[in-house]
Amino acid sequence: MISQKQYCNEEVSRKIDELLSQMTVDEKIGQLHQLGPSPVGGFEISLDELKKMLDAGAITQKEYEQSARGFKVDEREDEVRAGTIGSFLGLYGAEKCNRMQKVAVEESRLGIPLLLGFDVIHGLRTVFPIPLAESCSWDMEMAEKTAAVAAKESAAVGLNWTFAPMVDIARDARWGRIAEGAGEDTYLGSRFAEARVKGFQGESLADPENIAACAKHFVAYGAAIGGRDYNTVDMSLQTLYETYLPPFKAATDAGVATFMGAFNDLNGVPCSTNPFLYKTILRKDWGFNGMVVSDSMALQNCLDHATVADRADVARQALQAGMDMDMHSTCYHDFLKELLENGQISMEDIDTAVTNVLRIKFALGLFENPYTDEFLADKVILCDEHRALARESAKKSIVLLKNNGVLPLKKDVKIAVVGALADNAEEMLGTWEGIGRGEDCISVTAGLQNAGVQFKFAPCCSLDGAFDEAELSATIKDADIVIACVGESKEDSGEASARCDITLPGRQDEMLAAIRAQGKKLVTVLFNGRPLAIPEAVENSDAVVEAWHLGVEAGNAVCDVLFGDYNPSARLTTTFPNHSGECPTYYNHLPTGKPAAEMKYTSKYIDAPLVPLFPFGYGLSYTEYAYSGLSANVTENGIDVTVTVKNVGAVDGEETVQVYVHDVLASRSRPVRELKAFGKVFLKAGEEKQITLSVARKDLEFYDMQLNRIFEAGDFEIFVGHDGTAPLSGEVAVE
Repeated sequence: MISQKQYCNEEVSRKIDELLSQMTVDEKIGQLHQLGPSPVGGFEISLDELKKMLDAGAITQKEYEQSARGFKVDEREDEVRAGTIGSFLGLYGAEKCNRMQKVAVEESRLGIPLLLGFDVIHGLRTVFPIPLAESCSWDMEMAEKTAAVAAKESAAVGLNWTFAPMVDIARDARWGRIAEGAGEDTYLGSRFAEARVKGFQGESLADPENIAACAKHFVAYGAAIGGRDYNTVDMSLQTLYETYLPPFKAATDAGVATFMGAFNDLNGVPCSTNPFLYKTILRKDWGFNGMVVSDSMALQNCLDHATVADRADVARQALQAGMDMDMHSTCYHDFLKELLENGQISMEDIDTAVTNVLRIKFALGLFENPYTDEFLADKVILCDEHRALARESAKKSIVLLKNNGVLPLKKDVKIAVVGALADNAEEMLGTWEGIGRGEDCISVTAGLQNAGVQFKFAPCCSLDGAFDEAELSATIKDADIVIACVGESKEDSGEASARCDITLPGRQDEMLAAIRAQGKKLVTVLFNGRPLAIPEAVENSDAVVEAWHLGVEAGNAVCDVLFGDYNPSARLTTTFPNHSGECPTYYNHLPTGKPAAEMKYTSKYIDAPLVPLFPFGYGLSYTEYAYSGLSANVTENGIDVTVTVKNVGAVDGEETVQVYVHDVLASRSRPVRELKAFGKVFLKAGEEKQITLSVARKDLEFYDMQLNRIFEAGDFEIFVGHDGTAPLSGEVAVE
């Protein structure tokens, strides 16, 4: 694993100092300037959206005209040659990247190579399950492997930097970007942050198959009020330190090369211009030695926060706060030289940022090896090995939410398949699909064909409200089993896709009710990028399979689970509410002064159940597991929790053993329970194993009112089981 110290060795520091001594002011500022192909960053947008941005004053007439005629970043050779652009986003393809690197390395005055970044969130061309889905595997090794494949494919097309992983804790299902992270739990999110950084970066960034990772969005973006994207964040510093910062700290400890700032403000200060975040927490407290980049146009957006006078003031505040690189807003490009000449910033401010950028370029080995093998992509992109891993990852990400015995299916029964999503391969990609293509994907209908299953298909119901009940009746008339593929479009989750109503769009619930009314056995397969409020769908279904957006092997993986070729083992990493109005909802809440109960004067909604539709950690299997013999042993390093797990069913399977802790008495109110350890164990039918999981002493600490991290001796309740409501419990005193 890479260490932060590796970015700061003496030899590299000497080389950077030599470069700095030769660089002009314009060349230094160029290293802090990243450019992308559209006003929103690394991807192009429609003319209609461009016009809306122009009308709203978000872009200038010049920017509109440039984008409308197809603004190409690989046409900026003169600026690269002059050393005034140090990085691009959205530029990929080995030939293009090599051409631009050649200009930078062989034709610019100092030969400084380019950083080439892209949003490789869950795969480049081999698209894996969305991160929220993959987190449901609780499989760190798998997460590391899929990130490594994403890095390998990215490097093959000339990229050397990904804007991932997103490690924001997300407790509100209305927020579209919940799809990009590991869900609501801080402990689990921290483990996934570490695994994904290790996967992208490997043991050395200089390895041509590895790329620099970027922990984003710093910080607390997932706590935007109301789940509305880009909204404000207002929270206590204790909550910030205990809930939202730990995954970023885990990424730092794993050697992450870069951080990305968040769009939101934190307690009234935009994250883009907040020195407390970058200079105090990142640099001073955590020893981060990498580079910090803004989110796309985030510096420009500070004008809307009304904490800066103008774009020049944004540039000054951001640079002095510790923001090293400006992604696409051109505030640094346009104003840093003027600010320097006016004495509003110092050369030291600029040199510090340039040093941080150059460290990453040296760590990547770009000065020695800036070019990409132009024949490599054809060998590695979407190869059989990568597709096999995509299928394995997808299978492990599918959560079985309900099953009254109808699953697994037999292949010789009469099957009807309905729902427009069943035959839509492109929708399987999910949000931030890299450069994935619909034609690369396996739809559910294609997966059924691959499995040799006979079925009758008709869409019957679309996502936009169309529902043909006559077509439905004709399709399912002779069926023994109906598989209904429902959910939300990939465009309905992800960035700028917050939803106030997280029920099934259109008339999909109506279709499910119609199937039930005709007395058919119904298996509902969900494709979505967030938890959905679906009590009616669950009630009408004999089985519910949460398939998320699974990537290129979606249809094959779904069929593996439906027909029992794979015993589902995934567990939810985010709570499913009964109704949209329950958001935000999460398991590890504080107890409050009047905990929820049936009596009136307690903390609850009077028109909703006391418990969520599906709790954190929940997931069924085709077998059953029994727990017994819980014991807890206090050690110097924490608590060792031992339990016996037995597969009491007739099918081999893998169980995820979850350990939760509750601090019984503390100086600050502590959550009702918190995940502190977990482990996966494979058990053959009838087999039992004793498993020991360790809760680290440091994970029993919390922050007091003065932001001191403290441990308080006392009693701790221990809960062990297969979800967040784990009933097997004990108590232990820790001195």
